[in-house]
Amino acid sequence: MDDIGSLEIRWIQGFTNKNIEFVDDKTVCYTCGSHICFLNLETKMQSVLQSPGRGIGALTANGNSGIFAFSEQKLSPSIFVYSFPELQLKNELKGTTPLDYTSLTLSDGGPYLGCCSSLPDHTITVWNWENVEQLCTQTQAGRDVISLVFNPLNWLQLCALGTSSLTVWNIEKSAGFHLLKPSVIELPATDGSFVERLWPTSHTVSKQFTYFGPEMPPSAIIGLRGDKAESIVTNLCTKARLTPAAICWTATSELYVGCKEGFLLLVDPERLSVSVLFNPTTADAIPELKQSNFQALALNRNGLIAVGKENVVHCLQTKGAQISVTQTWQLEGPVTTVTYSPDYETLLLSSNMGQIYMLNPTRSEKIVKILDVLSGNFMAAALSQSDKNISVSVRESGELQLWSADGFCLSSLLLQAEVTSLACCPIAQYAAVGTASGNVLFIDLNREQQPRLVHQVHLYHRPVDHLVFDQEGHYLLTGASDSHIYVLDAKPSKRFSVIGYTVVPGPVLSLSTQCIRDLEQVNVLALCTGQESKNHDGSLLILLTLPAKDLAGPDCVDRHGCLSNHILKVSQYEVPHPLKSCVLGVGEVFAYCHRRKTLQRFQLPQDTDSVSSHQVVQLKPEQEVKGHPLGPASLVLSPHQSWLASVGQDGLLHIRETASIEQYIELQCHSYRLGGVRSVSFSADSQTLLTAGFNDGSLVCINLRIKSLDADKVNNATQYSQSMGYFLKRIFIKENKVLIDLPEWGRESPASTEKTEESEISGRTTTVDVTEQDESYNSLLSAPRSHSTWLESRQEAAVEEDNQQYSETKKNLRKRMKEMRDIIQEMIRENEKAPEIERLELQEFNLDVEEQKRLDAMAEQEVSRVRNEIELEILEKCYLRDVLKRECWDSMKVKGRAIKAFHSEHEVKNYLLKERSEKELEDLHRVEIMRTMEKAACTLQQISPEKNSNTTSMKEQEPGEEGHESESVAVTGSYSTQLGCSNPYLYDQFSLQTTEQKINQIILLQDMIYRVKTAFNTEFDAVHRQKVQELSRIRDRNRQIREIIAELEMNEKLWEPSLDVSEWPERLFTVDDSEIKAEKYLTPEQKKKEEMKKLEEQRRLAAKGDNSRERALDDMMDGVLEVKKEGFLKMEIPPPEFVLTKPDIHWSEEEKKVHKEYEKKSKELSTEKEKYKKSLETEMKKLHASSKEATERFDETLKKLFEKKIKCEMAIYQEELKITYLVYSVHMDEVMRNRELELKLRLEKTLAFKDEIEEEVKKHEKEVELFHETYDSVLAEDKVLDKEFRKEFFDVPRHVVDHLYRLFKRRPRVQKMRTQIDNNQNPFKEQSLCGSLAPDGLGKMMMAMEELDAQENMPEGLNPVIWERFCLVRRTKVESEQKVRVKALALAEMQAFLQKRRDEDKAAQQEIRNLTDEIESLHKEKHRFLTDIMVQVLLKQGQVEVSTTGFTPDYSDSVLLHRSVVEDLNSTIRTLGEQKIAAMVETKDLRKGIIQLEWENKMRRMQIEDLKNKARDIQMLRLSEDQKEYLNKTDLDSRVSKQVSTLKKTIAFQEKTHLKDVEIRKNKIKQLSRQAAMKAEKNAVLDQQIHDMQVTVAEMRHLYQAAASEESQVAKTEQRYQEILHRRKLKDIARAQAEELAFLSAEVERLRMKNFPSLDQLKHN
Repeated sequence: MDDIGSLEIRWIQGFTNKNIEFVDDKTVCYTCGSHICFLNLETKMQSVLQSPGRGIGALTANGNSGIFAFSEQKLSPSIFVYSFPELQLKNELKGTTPLDYTSLTLSDGGPYLGCCSSLPDHTITVWNWENVEQLCTQTQAGRDVISLVFNPLNWLQLCALGTSSLTVWNIEKSAGFHLLKPSVIELPATDGSFVERLWPTSHTVSKQFTYFGPEMPPSAIIGLRGDKAESIVTNLCTKARLTPAAICWTATSELYVGCKEGFLLLVDPERLSVSVLFNPTTADAIPELKQSNFQALALNRNGLIAVGKENVVHCLQTKGAQISVTQTWQLEGPVTTVTYSPDYETLLLSSNMGQIYMLNPTRSEKIVKILDVLSGNFMAAALSQSDKNISVSVRESGELQLWSADGFCLSSLLLQAEVTSLACCPIAQYAAVGTASGNVLFIDLNREQQPRLVHQVHLYHRPVDHLVFDQEGHYLLTGASDSHIYVLDAKPSKRFSVIGYTVVPGPVLSLSTQCIRDLEQVNVLALCTGQESKNHDGSLLILLTLPAKDLAGPDCVDRHGCLSNHILKVSQYEVPHPLKSCVLGVGEVFAYCHRRKTLQRFQLPQDTDSVSSHQVVQLKPEQEVKGHPLGPASLVLSPHQSWLASVGQDGLLHIRETASIEQYIELQCHSYRLGGVRSVSFSADSQTLLTAGFNDGSLVCINLRIKSLDADKVNNATQYSQSMGYFLKRIFIKENKVLIDLPEWGRESPASTEKTEESEISGRTTTVDVTEQDESYNSLLSAPRSHSTWLESRQEAAVEEDNQQYSETKKNLRKRMKEMRDIIQEMIRENEKAPEIERLELQEFNLDVEEQKRLDAMAEQEVSRVRNEIELEILEKCYLRDVLKRECWDSMKVKGRAIKAFHSEHEVKNYLLKERSEKELEDLHRVEIMRTMEKAACTLQQISPEKNSNTTSMKEQEPGEEGHESESVAVTGSYSTQLGCSNPYLYDQFSLQTTEQKINQIILLQDMIYRVKTAFNTEFDAVHRQKVQELSRIRDRNRQIREIIAELEMNEKLWEPSLDVSEWPERLFTVDDSEIKAEKYLTPEQKKKEEMKKLEEQRRLAAKGDNSRERALDDMMDGVLEVKKEGFLKMEIPPPEFVLTKPDIHWSEEEKKVHKEYEKKSKELSTEKEKYKKSLETEMKKLHASSKEATERFDETLKKLFEKKIKCEMAIYQEELKITYLVYSVHMDEVMRNRELELKLRLEKTLAFKDEIEEEVKKHEKEVELFHETYDSVLAEDKVLDKEFRKEFFDVPRHVVDHLYRLFKRRPRVQKMRTQIDNNQNPFKEQSLCGSLAPDGLGKMMMAMEELDAQENMPEGLNPVIWERFCLVRRTKVESEQKVRVKALALAEMQAFLQKRRDEDKAAQQEIRNLTDEIESLHKEKHRFLTDIMVQVLLKQGQVEVSTTGFTPDYSDSVLLHRSVVEDLNSTIRTLGEQKIAAMVETKDLRKGIIQLEWENKMRRMQIEDLKNKARDIQMLRLSEDQKEYLNKTDLDSRVSKQVSTLKKTIAFQEKTHLKDVEIRKNKIKQLSRQAAMKAEKNAVLDQQIHDMQVTVAEMRHLYQAAASEESQVAKTEQRYQEILHRRKLKDIARAQAEELAFLSAEVERLRMKNFPSLDQLKHN
């Protein structure tokens, strides 16, 4: 390859990755395809480094040291470390990564590089790139890592930013051993709150189980074990956390973290603490930052630079937990990364769209755009044929860009279309661009700073795949996948007119031209797939020959624009193997075969005049060489036809000589992993090539360097370029002038644009003319589409021309057609009026039979299509019906049905039952056999029961016998035994211990449920049969009733019950004709069969109607074949004839007798009719009553069945509840087993880890001990140097030695001097200086010692030889001290590392103890769970002694006791109560006697006292004035008369008042009577509703009584207790009041005696 020449990259443009880094203070680097571009920010100069490997993956750089590193893209990739600006390879790091690296980072504190690999190992590795040494590595640590950043202050800290996590990796080292230890940062939740763990890491035994058993962690419940269990459970069970987006180290070794949700966090890696600096969800959040998501962060001395979603850059100042915006800059577009230069003078901002901005705050506050190459893939690129060597490119976004010869972007134009191809014209400064919509755009490039669109033409309805100019610029040829090749005039003076087109067999895969100046013709070669080929390879070559001039004549194309055969010469060639691309040379063809991976040369035959255009000539390759290893490839020939370029998906560019294609020059232009090369083009002088990548977004300009030995070839290319330039110069100047004068497209409408009006079609369909229909139809066909192509416009113009030329003829034809149509319609109307035998078929009036057949065929085709769709839909529904029937009906052993009551909405359904599978029956049989064996074994082991004790009374036995049944029901926990469905194989609930027993119990309980359902279904079937029989009886009765009604001529509607669909589900599978609303479609065969059936039925009826025997019998019996009593009510005795002819005064005696007999018979007949009618009515009532009685009896039966269903439901739910408990118990067994396995696995891992830690501790203890000995020896040597100082200078006076010793102890201050001199904007500068003294301390100290060793510092009068000896001793002492210092630091580091390992060993021991304790506690819980069994118990009302606060009692503090214990206790309490009552009765009787005697004694005393009082009253009696007057007056009668008159007046007044009151009361009674009537009406309405309400109330009372019985008992007890207390209080009050009354009585008596002395006392006085 080197024998020909070489390829050098001239410039490269593009922006592949958003990563951009500083390599020094003024230069940045970024990835562009398979190259690294270096851009000087001041000079804007660009340099390029090509990857030494395959492509470029991750990139990183360190501007302080001028080092950058990148990875390649291949299997087992390497990392290359380079220095800048030498671009010298320092080292190649070959790791164990199999696929790719996702992130790289370089440390500021030394030659350290961190990298993270992708699938499958996700390894984080730290390298010493100077020594090519792996310091430490950790697998499965970078699963979602997208960025790695070293701490600028401490290279032993490495932050890994993941897509959803943040981890700080600490590098712990001991001498030469390094170890990575992670510190995972727990980020807050999306609402800013801090998330706590949902469950504890360790599990302890609780004193009391929960209702469902012991609590277990989610990992044990899910069944996960291993390292991933906790992470998976954490992701499933915890709240969503914040998503980190950007990180930045601070000057205090903390981390600023920006989140996508808009939060800003401050993380302390040492304490693993997180604080929220900014929360956008709070009310007091800064408005400018609410919409920011902190995509990038950078730190400077003034604060924190933050970039978010919007086009804004903020400078933030943080004080504690407060944050404020100090400065804001506005950008043109969004940016994604921000970084500072190493000197912190320049802030660089870049976006993933290719824009790079620069800000220098110390110089200016203005943001400057330094690069705008855009991003996205290049669709095509080409070099302009002018002398300026301008490059043109188009991107997939429709952006057209112009590039200078040095690679600078001159301008861009947004075409607002998806572009597919590009070509530059050789005779004018413009480019043709093909779009995906089929347009060809012409772009004027004369104004480099402002390209413009001057013309466009629409050629296809699909993408334009190929655009090719011939070498002399005569034509522009286009190709696409629709087999059309268009020829356009390339001259702007011709307005880029379309000359014509031709059609080739199949889509065009490749298109190339060759202009032969001597023959004045242009050859065009098209590679086609052929008409029948469907792949993307072609084996058919079409050679088109066009004249170079005179192609615009009228004979060149036909009316539709197709090139004529006498102008266009076509030759067809076929190759043996399909080709991907080809290019036409001088008499030969170069092609690439992707199947064979070869480049082929074909020689075209010279004499083609004798070959017809339809004849295919077979070609065989003249030469075949190896091509690209990864295809397909495309070929391009240089303008002077001597060099052949090929590019492929491998990203390689090959340059070959056409004379010998075996040798080639190779250059890796683009990455094969990103699709390789899309296109390549030559410049006019063939010295420059331009390639565009497929998916890497890069554009590469390459210079072709030919060796001096082949200078003639270069001269040939230059001479050809100059000759072509001279030849085309005049045309170029002329056409460019025209091109410049062309207006910009869109500012004035093109002349070729024509607006067509759409024809309106009348909506009337009854009397539309045939000619009008044809005209409208043609107008619709000829109506152009809104975006018609050039070919469609030509066809429309031809149609319009034909219409104008033959318009008169068409008008006459339409007129004649209209007349014929009128005649035919008149004939049709006459035909409809003609007799049927003379009537013609409508088809005979059809003049255009072929058109009718065509329309019928179209209609039949549409009908068949619709029929097929309907049949497929019917088939789909039938299949669905079959599946549903098979799954939901056929698989059921017992089909679901219901029974409804006759006189209510009551309904009872049976149980759906499937046939039990063989496995279920086998399991049931196995369990029954096992239980039989277990029972037999238990029977043999049982001890014979002891005899019952004689002391047990019969009274105690009877309650036990009565409660045996209820006790068994309570213990079994189900009503199944009461339903007669007991299973002798069931386990006792108290004996279920093992998992196998529980599983067997589940199988037996499922069998119990099946038995309960089967038993109920048996009763259900019997009731269903009863209803069917009852319905048949009702139908019989209704038939008799209907006959009676018909005979009585009554209009009464009968009640005719029937089975519903739910009661007779089989009816769903039969469809009645009444259910189908649509008319049934019959095929012609079916119609014929139906007509034949109708004819046969008519013949049968006609034959039956002409039966003479039946007619004679009917005449003989007068139409009645049997005597029926049904006509008795219609019988009438005909009156005598004379009644109708004579009046009654003219009747004779005999006639009168006859009339009397007639009346007598009529009365008898009417009497018998009444009797017969009453008998019929009675019979009808009996039939109605019997039907009602029978249906009511059935409803009662159904009610009992419903009650049985309720009991069955209760039993089934009880059994299912037991099954649920058992399943949960089995599940808990499995959960505890999983938990035990998990703990054991963790214990094994912890033990293995502890063993490793112990080995490491022992190993490092030995290393520390050995190193300590070395340190002691070095320290002793240093002390010896101090002691031997005076001995070294024994020949010097003592005072001089003392002065020298003071100088010997003096040391320079290096750090303070450097810190005072340096003044930098780097926020990490001071700290990094302090940290950098450790590795370079000796060198810096020796440089500082040179000042102290100078002659100026020598004491006066000292011999220079002694001073030199002194300086040598002092330097030795300094070196020793530095050595001691380094050893001390290393020893401290080793001791710290050893202490951390010891701490890890202690932590492992503690973890082992914790795991052991947890396993023991788990065993205790497991044993306790197995012994503490959950039992289902059924309790009756009154047996629950638990207070109910709600609807459901709380049994958490309850105790379950056997019934006998409670009954024995109750009997004892009852005996003691009776004894107490007897004693209380005896006490009561005794006390009653005492009280009675006391009462009698008191009564006697009170009688004595009363008699004494009466005697005293008589003695002390005093008379009133009235009494005295009564006694003194003698006229008593007058007094009495006055009183009587007064009383009479009073009585009269009261009577009058009474009458008024009576009248008022009567009025009020009337009013109340009216109100009573209204209330009666309301009561009547309420009485109608009271029945339903009583039923509802009864049901609710039953429910509430059932729920509140225990509450009522407790309430009664409480009420009784309160009554007793109240009675006690009343007694106390009565006793107190009695005492008070006694005291008051005594006081009254005393006062009375005091105020009214007796007569006896007066006498005594």
